[in-house]
Amino acid sequence: MGYALGFPLQIFLIAHIWLIAACRVEPAGAILLAMKVRVISFGVLKDWLGATEATVELPEGATVAELLARLSERRPASFLRGIAVSVNAEYATRDQVLSEDDEVGLLPPVSGGNQPSANLPVESGASPGVVIALTREPIDAEKLVAAAKRGEDGAVVVFDGIVRNNSRGRLTLYLDYEAYEEMAARQMNGLANEARVRFGVRQVTLVHRLGRLQIGETSVLIAVASAHRGPAFEACRWLIDTLKKSVPIWKKETFADGAVWADGEPFPAGLAVDAGHNA
Repeated sequence: MGYALGFPLQIFLIAHIWLIAACRVEPAGAILLAMKVRVISFGVLKDWLGATEATVELPEGATVAELLARLSERRPASFLRGIAVSVNAEYATRDQVLSEDDEVGLLPPVSGGNQPSANLPVESGASPGVVIALTREPIDAEKLVAAAKRGEDGAVVVFDGIVRNNSRGRLTLYLDYEAYEEMAARQMNGLANEARVRFGVRQVTLVHRLGRLQIGETSVLIAVASAHRGPAFEACRWLIDTLKKSVPIWKKETFADGAVWADGEPFPAGLAVDAGHNA
């Protein structure tokens, strides 16, 4: 036996059913919302990504690992092995959850490894006794070292890294340095403050050059002032070794017969993401 419903009642039932469907909880794993993150790449990874910057759409709540898997869908995943990832200029793990408008950095191993390789700081340490800078101007080593000295110091130990004219048996013409500048400044500031506490030195000056450098120019200058030479030597060595492994600065070497981004050492434990596994 059929029943005829009045037109107003039909409208009410249809709207009620639609409202129930709209409020229904989706099963776990269903994609309800999407978000966009901004991906920036450096060094050799710019060639891999095909651009310095890209916008990627992901399911809400996606992780760093899921982003890397998405990026690897149409590209050789081997390029991502051994990289580090930052989220909003801080190192991140593969399990970190991303949010709308996050800035994600793809960071190849930083330049240098174990191979030798008007200056106002653009970023100064928050505490006394720390001076850091990223600069595109020539580094005046003598002026910076003189400024680091105080009457209570018994030693100033200096590392002056300069551009040499050869690398791996090839004639070097010049170098180009680039950095994830916001993150590099934070990392340098953190290292300088940690060195002061760890080794008990009075002051750390840490300056790195960016842009194009010619043969013989200073690429990085570290000056450590302390009452005693032992802590100053130890702090200076620790600073350059740690900087070369963890601060996001990359070096492109131009030779007489071509150019290449310099290989870096693997990131320290806890910084590299297992991108190969993700992909």
